[in-house]
Amino acid sequence: MRRLPRGGRVDRTRPLSFWLDGTRYTGFAGDTVASALLGAGVDVIGASVSAGRPRGIMASGFEEPTGFAQVVETGVSEPLVRLSAVRLVDGMRLEGGPRIAKGYLQDGMDPARFDKRHAHVDVLVIGAGPAGMAAAASAAAAGVEVMLIDAAGEPGGALVRDGEAAVAQELQSALGAVRFLPHCTALMLLDGNGIIAMQRDVDAPTQGRMWQVRARAIVHATGMLERPVVFADNDRPGVMLASAARDALERYAVAPERGTVFTTTDDGYRTALAWHAAGVEVAAIVDPRPPGSGALRHRAELAGLRIIDRAVVEGTDGDAQSRLSAIRVRSRDGRVRVATDLLAVCGGWEPNLNLHLHLRGATRYDAWWCAAVPDRPLPGQSIAGGANGRGDTASCLEEGVRAAREALGTCGVPVVEVGVPAVPAVIEDEPAQLWRVPAADGDESRSFVDLHRDATVAGVQRAAGSGLTHIEHIKRYTLIGTGIEQGRSARVNAGVLAAALLDQPVAQVGTSGSRPPVEPVAFHALAGRAHGAMFEPVRRTSLHARHEALGATFEPAGQWLRPTCYPRPFEGATAAIRRECRAVRTDAGIADVSTLGKIDVQGPDATWFLEQLYVNAIGTIPVGKGRYSLMCRMDGAILDDGLVLRLAEQRYLVTTSTSHAAAVVDWMEEWLQTEWPTRRVWVTPVTEQWATVAIAGPNARAVLQQVMPGVDASREGFPFLGVRRTEIAGVCEALVARVSFSGELAFEVSVPWDLAHVVWDRAVGAGATPYGLEALQSLRIEKGYIIVGQDTEGTTTPHDAGLGWLVGRGKACIGQRSWQRPAMRAADRPQLVGIAPWDGTEEIPEGAALTRRVHAPPMALEGHVTSFRWSETLGRSLGLALVRGGRARMGETLYAPLDGGVAAVSIVDPVHYDPAGARRDG
Repeated sequence: MRRLPRGGRVDRTRPLSFWLDGTRYTGFAGDTVASALLGAGVDVIGASVSAGRPRGIMASGFEEPTGFAQVVETGVSEPLVRLSAVRLVDGMRLEGGPRIAKGYLQDGMDPARFDKRHAHVDVLVIGAGPAGMAAAASAAAAGVEVMLIDAAGEPGGALVRDGEAAVAQELQSALGAVRFLPHCTALMLLDGNGIIAMQRDVDAPTQGRMWQVRARAIVHATGMLERPVVFADNDRPGVMLASAARDALERYAVAPERGTVFTTTDDGYRTALAWHAAGVEVAAIVDPRPPGSGALRHRAELAGLRIIDRAVVEGTDGDAQSRLSAIRVRSRDGRVRVATDLLAVCGGWEPNLNLHLHLRGATRYDAWWCAAVPDRPLPGQSIAGGANGRGDTASCLEEGVRAAREALGTCGVPVVEVGVPAVPAVIEDEPAQLWRVPAADGDESRSFVDLHRDATVAGVQRAAGSGLTHIEHIKRYTLIGTGIEQGRSARVNAGVLAAALLDQPVAQVGTSGSRPPVEPVAFHALAGRAHGAMFEPVRRTSLHARHEALGATFEPAGQWLRPTCYPRPFEGATAAIRRECRAVRTDAGIADVSTLGKIDVQGPDATWFLEQLYVNAIGTIPVGKGRYSLMCRMDGAILDDGLVLRLAEQRYLVTTSTSHAAAVVDWMEEWLQTEWPTRRVWVTPVTEQWATVAIAGPNARAVLQQVMPGVDASREGFPFLGVRRTEIAGVCEALVARVSFSGELAFEVSVPWDLAHVVWDRAVGAGATPYGLEALQSLRIEKGYIIVGQDTEGTTTPHDAGLGWLVGRGKACIGQRSWQRPAMRAADRPQLVGIAPWDGTEEIPEGAALTRRVHAPPMALEGHVTSFRWSETLGRSLGLALVRGGRARMGETLYAPLDGGVAAVSIVDPVHYDPAGARRDG
């Protein structure tokens, strides 16, 4: 194709340079990337995803199956961008070729900037074609707030493409106060009359905004999609939909040297007439129908265009680069070869109902269009124009006014009559019922149904021959419609072909569904500004300044910044971690554990409520004591673990792991609000109200007594799992619990958030050594203590984790019934075990696979490493793992394949240190 010297709507005074695969080309302001490439004579853009066949531009809208490329800008690389949707920007760089058939991601920071916007309007009109503009203008005249969105850069839609720009201009002048969002694609229809839409910045493709719009009434004026005809070698660059060829001419002044039209409807004649008017040679119009009396055909005859009636295109020929050079036509008079450099194909039209189908909107089969049309709109919504099965401009304008009346009725606003341009109706002949031309040589492996997925007629034949009878099953067998454009140019053809093969009515077979979003959305657009430092909030404990003063290094844990370790001057991290471990095991250490979730549960039904959530008995906990417990999901898998501390008869303080604090509150509220709303229980998250420090080690009692002289910290006065509500004399109230996550004698002291420094400073002054997460990890792994989510999977039960002893016998709780399922009692379930490398200095990464064989296949996966650290206490490395049938395999050897070798490990008891638990009492 080439750029004509005149015409189009581009600004020829503003040339723009761009690059494709390192070659420089020139387009103009107002071009899309697709039109600029076509105008520069580029026919081949890339290669198909499976067969590697050359691909070019086929369509100009959402139905485009082949015209994709990688857009590469400074620091940004966005894969599989539909080129007809992106405005050309000076300096833009693109990548085509085989590499981009599936796209690729680029490492590094992404400087793309996308915002998120919200809007509430009275009437939302989707699509700015004739029906959409008529609906928006009519609704706005009644004084309601109207938003009009369209994927194109200007209103008009098919009017501009079909040479009716004057009508578009008249409608545009009537829009008045309508808020128009150009370059905005409605991606998803939501419940409650909402949509999510993506708007691109026309001057910066890597910028834009994501809209969420709620409306009292929605008008779908999304138009129609043209479909191709299936024939041999119909995928060559140079085969294009007739509407796309017309769009390229009218908007961008791009046309072939010699074009041919293959059409089953009168609409294809529009393209031939537009070419003829622009001085383009029209080689032929191939029409499978007998001569008719349609107005467009009559104009073509008067223009002297060559029309081959009762004929079909049964194949194409190509040059050395596989670009179209000729077509093979079969008619009643025989076969003829027609030289051409562009074949414009029109196989019919179908309503664009992608959004309507997102919420399972009803449809019915229409024999005229040979496609699904809306049966009835969703509540609060209207469907108008081409989307409602109306193809001519006059009908679309009437439909728009009718939809506006319905929308105003939904809003309870009186209708104000508004005139629309008078457009004469066009007489058209009935479309031909033709979807496929059988290959002359019988080889259907080159007759493409879905060009994006390289799915052919032969593939559909294999699917039907394999016994598949449902269109959704055939879709998954052939992959038709599973590409990024969802097979919009292929769905009807695939359904009709399947119906013929299955000997069923087309209406019964139907077409595959539509899934949100309408077009792929890059993750940076979904994220908006929430990336890098803005990805999620950074939370700091009240002791953060103390940690910084001690030289701590930090790591994120459930949004919190927690100390990893406290290196002293000239001390590395490894040495610091080992020193901190020794301090806890031999003297006393102090850790900031304020991030652990804390939930206040109280009310007359508090005990009953917690009995339903936790696996062991709660009602038997005495006031002033606590109990370690687990809560499970309904499927019996562990949700979280923690302590249940009973502060009063019907008041408890529940602790959770750091990363599950919010999830546990949500879980409690879900049950209270949906299943037990009459129960008198109040759940209050108090994580940020109480700061907590853990004092652990053989000398923890001495440290605690210096921090809080009035507390009896003796073994008899303060037993294990005891809870004391007390105070730090003259300072504040405090809650002290004798609990341990290290296996040593330990106390957790909770005080008001802003007074944590009092406890910390006194404890450090009394000789306690600060220790961080790494030392805590090593200490808890030595004792076999789990972290939920690290040492458990989504299906791990208390029994799998070696915590079956916690489960109360005969106790009913959430998840209890699921444990009785056979799969939950299988002997080969993954269970928690300890692992000890044969080489005690070996470092095995967490997540490493464990196999029974070294290298000889099959290397069946036996489990994986969940936690692994160096044990300063035992002088060797050790860890925890989930292993199939774990506890029955003690002493067995497994192998962890690593980069550069294999590590042998023995399965051992998960409690590596002090199995009797004597050290917890000091």
